[in-house]
Formats: sequence, C-alpha cells, structure tokens
Amino acid sequence: MPACLSAQNLRSCEQGSRWCRSPPLSPCSPPGPLSSLQGLEEHLFQHLITRNVIACEKVDRGRWPLGSVLQRERERERERERCKLLVLTAATDETEGYQRFLRTAKYFNYTTLGLGEDWKGGDVARTVGGGQKVRWLKAEMKKHANEEDLIVMFVDSYDVILAGSPIELLWKFLQFKSNVVFSAESFCWPEWSLAEKYPPVGVGKRFLNSGGFIGYAPTINRIVQLWKYKDDDDDQLFYTRIYLDPALREKHKITLDHKSKIFQNLNGAIDEVVLKFERTRVRARNVAYDTFPVVIHGNGPTKLQLNYLGNYIPNTWTYEGGCEVCDEGLLDLSGLPEESYPRVLLGVFIEQPTPFLPQFLQRLLTLNYPYSHLQLFIHNHWEQLRGAFESIKLVGPEEELSQGEARDMAMDLCRQDPTCDYYFSLDADVVVANPDILQILIQENKKVIAPMVSPDEYYARSEDYVELVQGKRIGVWNVPYISQAYLLRGETLRQELPQRNVFTLDDTDPDMAFCKTVREKVRNVFNRDEFGRLISTARYNISHLYPDLRQISENPLDWQEKYIHENYTQVLEADYYEQPCPDVYWFPVFTDQMCDELVEEAENFGQWSGGKHEDSRLAGGYENVPTVDIHMNQIGFEKEWLQFLQDYIAPVTEKLYPGYYTKARAIMNFMVRYRPDEQPSLRPHHDSSTFTINVALNHKGIDYEGGGCRFIRYNCKVESPRKGWTLLHPGRLTHYHEGLPTTRGTRYIMVSFVDP
Repeated sequence: MPACLSAQNLRSCEQGSRWCRSPPLSPCSPPGPLSSLQGLEEHLFQHLITRNVIACEKVDRGRWPLGSVLQRERERERERERCKLLVLTAATDETEGYQRFLRTAKYFNYTTLGLGEDWKGGDVARTVGGGQKVRWLKAEMKKHANEEDLIVMFVDSYDVILAGSPIELLWKFLQFKSNVVFSAESFCWPEWSLAEKYPPVGVGKRFLNSGGFIGYAPTINRIVQLWKYKDDDDDQLFYTRIYLDPALREKHKITLDHKSKIFQNLNGAIDEVVLKFERTRVRARNVAYDTFPVVIHGNGPTKLQLNYLGNYIPNTWTYEGGCEVCDEGLLDLSGLPEESYPRVLLGVFIEQPTPFLPQFLQRLLTLNYPYSHLQLFIHNHWEQLRGAFESIKLVGPEEELSQGEARDMAMDLCRQDPTCDYYFSLDADVVVANPDILQILIQENKKVIAPMVSPDEYYARSEDYVELVQGKRIGVWNVPYISQAYLLRGETLRQELPQRNVFTLDDTDPDMAFCKTVREKVRNVFNRDEFGRLISTARYNISHLYPDLRQISENPLDWQEKYIHENYTQVLEADYYEQPCPDVYWFPVFTDQMCDELVEEAENFGQWSGGKHEDSRLAGGYENVPTVDIHMNQIGFEKEWLQFLQDYIAPVTEKLYPGYYTKARAIMNFMVRYRPDEQPSLRPHHDSSTFTINVALNHKGIDYEGGGCRFIRYNCKVESPRKGWTLLHPGRLTHYHEGLPTTRGTRYIMVSFVDP
C-alpha cells in the first residue's frame, strides 16, 4: 500500500532547517476537475475517495464504464505508482503569507518547509534577484540526484496558496509527458528582449515564470547545478536562458504550463481567474482555458487579488461550513486577572467637525477593558476624558500637526514603549456600539485587524465587499483597505514597521499611506460580531448653534439615540401612552436635550412674532388666531422637522387612529412662547389640520406655572404637560380647544398642523 502525506508530517521538520521533505507519496486516486470528460471521471471518483487523501484505497477501475479514457489511465497507473513527491519552498521569515501557505498545505496534507537563513537575494518585488533560492535548491537537490522515481515541486511561499491535492498535482504533471514543467505568464521578465526567442504558442501563456515548477529530481538537479552566479542575480533569467536554449530544452525535456493546468500566475491574468464554490471547498478556475490550477501564485502587483482568493481557497470560507479557520490560533483572555491584560494605547482622532462627538467620547468610558491598562492619545482637542485613563496625551490644533503627522506620533508612542502590547486607532466618526470591541479584536491574535463597522454608503473595495458589509459572509477577511478603526500589535510596530513615517508619504492621504505601508502584512477585517457603524460627516454644517439637530437624515440612528425619548419605542410596542381626553393621546417623544436645544435655537434666532393678526410670513398675510412664535422655516429646520413627523409621528398616528393613513404633511410648524407679560394664553379655536401635535418643551413647576390645554366640547383639561411628551389630537370640527394662562415664567411648546 503506497504511503500518503498526513498532518503528522508537519512535525517532522527540524526548526531552522532550510528544507523539509514529505515522505514518499504515490497517487491513489485521480485529481479534481480537469476538462469536460476528465471532469466527469473526477465526479464519479469523488464518490469513492476522500477529499484530503488521508488514507489511500485502491479503486477497481475495471468497473468504470468510461472505456477508452480509463484504458489510457490504466496505462499510466503503473507509472504513477512508482512516483514519490517532494515539495520544496524557500522562506526566511514566518510571515502571515507564509502561514497562509502552510494552512493550505496542511489542508491537502502536503508537508511544510523550515525557515532558511537571512535573505540575500535582493528586492525581487521591485527589481531582479532571487538567486539565493537557486543556491539553496542546488544544495538540496544533490541529495536526490539519483532518485529517478522522485518528483519535486518548487514554489514560492509568501505569495502562494495551494488549491489542489498531491494526487491531483501528480496526475496533471504526468499528463505533460515532460521531465520538467515551469509555470507560464504573459510577460517576458526580466529581459523583454528575449521574447522573440521563445517558441511560438498557439493558445496560452508564452513566457516562463520561475515561481513554480515541477519535475523529476535528477533532471531538476542537473539544471540547478548549472547555477554559478550570485545570490542577488535573477533566478528567472537563469531558468529562462536554459529554456530558450533549444539543445538544453530538448535535453532536459522542459515545457511550460501554458494553460495554467498546474500553476496559475495572477500577474496579467486577474480577469481570467474566478472562484468556483463547491460544497465543502473552493477552487480557482481559469475561465480562459477552463482549467483548475493546483498552485495559485500572486506574482507581481497582484497580492491584493491573491488575498481575495485566499479568503476562500481551499476552505477558509465555504457555503456549507462558513469560516472554517476562524477559531484557529485565538488568544484566550477568559479568566485572565486584570493586571495581566495586554496594555493598549488608544489613539483617538478628531480630524474634522464630527456629529455627536460628546456621545462618541462618552462611549470610550464604557469600554469593557481594564482602564488601568489603557493609555489615551487624542488629536485634536478634548479635556473631558482627562483622569479616566492611566495616562492621556492631548495634541491640539495649536501644535499645527497634520493629520498624518498626528497619526505617526500616536503610533510611535506605542512603538517606542516596550510595555505597549497593542495600538488601537479610532476615528471620531466611528460609533463603537460594542463595549467588548478591544477584547474581541485582541483575542483574534492577528498582527493587524480591523472591526467591520457598517458604512453610511457602499464603496466596493473588493468583489465581495457588499456581502461582507451586509453580513452575508461572516469571518475574518484579508482586505485591501482598512481605516478609521484598527488594532496593531506593538511587537509588529517595533519589529516589522520600525519607521516612524507610516501615514506621511508624498502625495498620499494618511489612510492610503498606511495601507500602502502595511501592504505586505495581512490586513484582516473581522465581521463575526456587531461592532457599530460610521457617522456620516459629508453634510455636517457647523454654522448652526446645534448642528447635530439637523442630522436626522444623515445619521438617523445617532439622531434617535440623542434626541428621541428612551420610551418612545414602547409607545408602538407596548401601548406606552395615555388618553387624558376623548381621542386625545399623550406619549413621550423627545429627550430633554432635544427640547433644550430646539428652544435655544429659536431664542438664538430671536425674531419672535408679535402675536398680531398681520403676519407677513403667511401667504395671505393674516393670522386668525395669532401666537408669539417662530416658524421652523425661519431657523432652517423645516425639512428636518417634516422628516421627524414622517419617521416618528406618522407610525403612532396610524396605531392610535386605525384606518387613517397620514401623509405627515404640514405647512404650519412653529414654536410658541407663552409669558404672563407677553401672551399668557390662547383663545378657543379649531386647528387647520386633520390632527395636531403639541410638544411640551420645558418643565411645569420649574420653568413656569399655569398653562395647559382645555378641550371645550368635552370640558377636559390637560394641565400638567410633561417635558418631551406630545399631545396628539384631531384638529378640525370635534376638538375645539384653548390654551390655558401661563402665570409665571416662560412656557414653550412645539406645534404642527398635520395633513391640513
């Protein structure tokens, strides 16, 4: 019985060695989808073999009714059973990209490779280089120079994910009938002048890429023994010259994987690769050639696309299992004594006029985290939180720091402090609705992680952005862009981001500069929990006395939290209202703060009418029942008030008056002021409305005495108005009423004649 790889082989590698090998591997069953007929064969075989190939079982192929196809495969069976597999890669640091590679290798029971020596192969991301990999491979392959039954695959690791099993890999390699197969791409790198020397290709990629190749061990050994160059010379140019030499190409039987059957290079081919969701795993499909590559290589400037594919392949997220890796490697904080919690520097940034800022700052005092282990940095200004945290640094506008410079300063405070375990950056336009946010993010144990907060509008930064924002796909996601709220390890800042200038790159805004700086790190977004939302600041006009009042449309949830009475929802859900007179209803609607700010807006405007019949504000210029008042359109608040009627008054009206459906239109929306020496009362009258609301804006017994309303037909009085509560009553015909005299102080009410 031939041996198969298992997860236990992962432990067989010596820490620090450059190479680790798998035990001998023989294909025991066919691979994943290949083409139409082979795909049919694979579909049938899937009923008989396990996905992970943990145990090998021979399949009696003689029972298969695929005649010629199976006969051809029987002839290859004997050759495959003689094959063993060794997978090699080079890695010098245990980056998150390398960990991703290991995770995909483990899923398919490939072995992994130890870390190598310090990298001396140049900056291959920006220029030529990579020769050190060939030197390593040259030394390793000498050990296998005579193993004719050994197949070796070499791949990069930081920007590679594995999408198919070892069985599939060998299956596809043997179909090439070559000794060595290199991956192929659309670009002739690093010397374009060599392009014309490449053999013509009818269909597929023409040029060699050295990020992945597979072949028989003796042949690969003979090839790499030709290396006589420096570590920072280019490995791809070395292999290219060998391939372009007709004699060497023929001698070593080298071919290219033109149609991405085994190797998929993403550079120049992003539009060709789509995800194919299977029941328990996800494949990458090349739609140009209808192939399912085994190795996905994010070469060149395609790391973002590789990250997107890596969010799914092979089993990171599936439709059946959801996020299948989310519970791996978590940091357990449960039961941890307070003094042992990680120390966190919280950087708060107030970079623009922001609605509901006091509420944002108040939420900082409700975080479920030991405040003895929190330090606070604030830019731009605010004194309210001084004393609540272990230490606080305020950077105000007088220091004339740019946004990027302030963010660099805050991050560097953590970087320079060896006791700073995490840095949490939080912008003032983030509504933190989950007080456990810090504990949740720290427990994820990532170098860089951001909470998913619901935006005020969608801007698709990745193909699955809307699904992630709407919570249709839940997990931890590697994304191209994070901002406004994110957590970084202090160790990551000190070891991997030692430079101070992270947010201040030329001609780049701070958020984009940050993402560009950490582009080699995995930027995770976490949406397994609800964290909050973003405040819209686009139409925030601070020229008003209380600009938050006008945010009912832009930030409706925050407006409701600040201005709508805490018991309002019970009016709709639990009959939390009173009926002091026939068809007159009384219920809470405004907070005290809403009442106070509305009154102060009116008094700040100051142009009260004189309570006379002549009124130039009206179309006819005449008011039959005049009051001392200010109309909402005079203070620029009518649009917002009508929105309030639609959102909060209309639902209650339709509940209390069944069968009536209001349009919540109102022409007359005004604040009335009653004073004993000005206008203490209002004579009996009908309102020009289908129904009227009358909201008390201050406290009887504190701010004034007297006042109230009497419904004359029913001889029913409401003499003790409650601040923030509204009367709702019919306007015409039945509810003839009057305003009772105010005997001391000043009484304010807000009135709307609805559906005139």
